[in-house]
Amino acid sequence: MSEGLMLPPGAGRRIVGGGLDATVKTTMDQPALTSTFEVVVRPGWDVGAHVHAVGEEIFYVLEGQLDVLAFEPLDRSVADWHEWESATGQRFLRGGPGAFLFVPPNTPHAFGNSSDQPAKVFFQSSVPGGHEHYFDELMELLAASAGKPDPQAVAELRTRYDIEQITSLDGGRAPAGA
Repeated sequence: MSEGLMLPPGAGRRIVGGGLDATVKTTMDQPALTSTFEVVVRPGWDVGAHVHAVGEEIFYVLEGQLDVLAFEPLDRSVADWHEWESATGQRFLRGGPGAFLFVPPNTPHAFGNSSDQPAKVFFQSSVPGGHEHYFDELMELLAASAGKPDPQAVAELRTRYDIEQITSLDGGRAPAGA
């Protein structure tokens, strides 16, 4: 690539399905050091706490409100990451436009939209493999299974893209048996 990349508002390849609505802005294939997205997080969506051994992620809230967390909790076995606390007393942040989250390697992190309005987020990931490829493969699993993919297939996908899930995808808030 001998030139930079310029995109007008709304441009980029959209990946939509399940709880995901991401517009790909740059990929690690272009070449770039990160995959970059504009992501709309629907109300009620919670990615659950997870960790990447390699790579960094950045989240910046553009519109709406998002709950975010990036620290090692005192106790990872607490099912709801909203209840986690760090050794320094830190807890999750509920932030609106301008809220920022930087996630270094090996740092548990989570985000969720507990409001009744969508949130729009600028998201960058340097996790190996290109996060856009993870999103694409996840959409394929969802489409092939009418939205209920085989848990083993999802676990294998996450392993390939360096995602260790710590809490459930609802953040640990679903009632027992849900």
